[in-house]
Amino acid sequence: MILDDIVADKRKELARTKAETSLGELEARIAQRAVPLDFGGALRGEGVSIIAEVKKASPSKGLLCPDFDPVALARAYTEGGVAAISVLTEVKYFQGSLDYLSQIRGLSGLEGIPLLRKDFLFDPYQVYEARAYGADAILLIAAILEDKEMEDLIALAHELGMQCLVEVHDDAELARVLQSSAQIIGINNRDLRTFEVDINTTRRLQSLITPDRVVVSESGVSRREDIERLREWKVDAALVGEALVTADDVVARLRGLV
Repeated sequence: MILDDIVADKRKELARTKAETSLGELEARIAQRAVPLDFGGALRGEGVSIIAEVKKASPSKGLLCPDFDPVALARAYTEGGVAAISVLTEVKYFQGSLDYLSQIRGLSGLEGIPLLRKDFLFDPYQVYEARAYGADAILLIAAILEDKEMEDLIALAHELGMQCLVEVHDDAELARVLQSSAQIIGINNRDLRTFEVDINTTRRLQSLITPDRVVVSESGVSRREDIERLREWKVDAALVGEALVTADDVVARLRGLV
C-alpha cells in the first residue's frame, strides 16, 4: 500500500533530518515564535469553513501546478476568505517542503489565519519541527499510529500550544480516535485500498461523532453542491486542495465554494 511506502521513506528522511538539525535548535526557533493560533476555533461557525491546501503534487496525479508558488497561493486563499491553510510538507511524494510553511507564516496579512502542517507524522521530533517552522496545528493519521503513539503526539502538540487534526478513513479508526483526546477529527473520503473517493463516507462517520468535536471532511470536495451536502450533515469544515491548486482563478473558485 502506498501509505506504507511513504511512511518507510519518511523514516529514512527523518533520520537524516535529525542528524542535520538538533532538537535544541528546533526549541530555540520555537522560543522565537508567536503563540499559536486557535485552529479549531477558526473552523467553528456558521456554514462550512474552508481549509485550503497548499499542494504541489500528489502520488496519483503527479505535478498539479507547474508554476507552483506557495506564497502567492496562500495570498489568494486569504483573499478568498479561507478559515485556515493546510501546507503539505512531505518531500518525495508530494513535492512539499517545511520552507513553504515558514514562508507562508511570514506572509503579511496572514497573521490571523492558522496553518496546519500536513505530513506523515509519527515521531515527537516532527511535532517540534512543525512548531519551529510556524505551524499552529498538525495532521495525525490514525492509520499509521498506535493508540499510545497518537495520544503521546496529541499531548506533545498541546504542550507546544498546537492542536491536532486527527484523520480517520473508516469505522475502526474512528472508534479508536473517539477514545482519544482528539478534539478535531478529519474524515478522509478516500479509500486507502482502492483510492476511490466517496463523500458519503463523511455522512456515515459524522453520524457517530458527538457534537463537541470539530469535524472536517477531506478529499473529494470540489463543488458548491459538496459544500451544501456537508452543511446538511452538520460538518464544520472541508479541506480542499486539488480543486483550488488547479484552478485558473483561485479566488473565484474559492468564492464559488463559500
